[in-house]
Amino acid sequence: MSSPSPVQIKEANAHLAAVHRRVEELEQRLEAAERTVREQAESLIRKDEQLRAAAQEITEAKDREIAFLHEKLCKSEETIQKFQSTMKEKDSLIGQLRHRCQLLDNICKSRPLLDSMLSQIAEAERLGPIIRMGELTTSLSLTDGESNCSPDRIANHRDFSLTEDDMDDQDLDENVFGTTV
Repeated sequence: MSSPSPVQIKEANAHLAAVHRRVEELEQRLEAAERTVREQAESLIRKDEQLRAAAQEITEAKDREIAFLHEKLCKSEETIQKFQSTMKEKDSLIGQLRHRCQLLDNICKSRPLLDSMLSQIAEAERLGPIIRMGELTTSLSLTDGESNCSPDRIANHRDFSLTEDDMDDQDLDENVFGTTV
């Protein structure tokens, strides 16, 4: 083997120097790339932590709002139940009042008939007992002492008068019946 010529040695040294510079340049670029990757990784980790914290806050806020809305819904349902109960009570009361109103309407519609009937009863009581010629007994004997139609109460027939006109008629009837024998 022969020894390399000085030109070859020079070329080899120049080539080695160029390779060495290229290696240093690539190592610097590699360090810069690693630094960039490390910075990006750290940035991604920070962003990931921020996003997790934000997601956690959103989840907690959502859970609080769901709990609040659930509580509000429960209170609303309770209020609805109370209103429905009150409504049922009032509907029942309305039904009772309608029935009573119907009864009062029927009573008011029947009042003229009732007034007429009471007037006729009063007139019948004013007529008094049937007296036969020469007899002092009544044709009817009532045993009910509490009845307004009893013999002792017949003389007090003013209790059954409905109007002042009936009382005037009563005085006339007493005069007529008092003179008849």
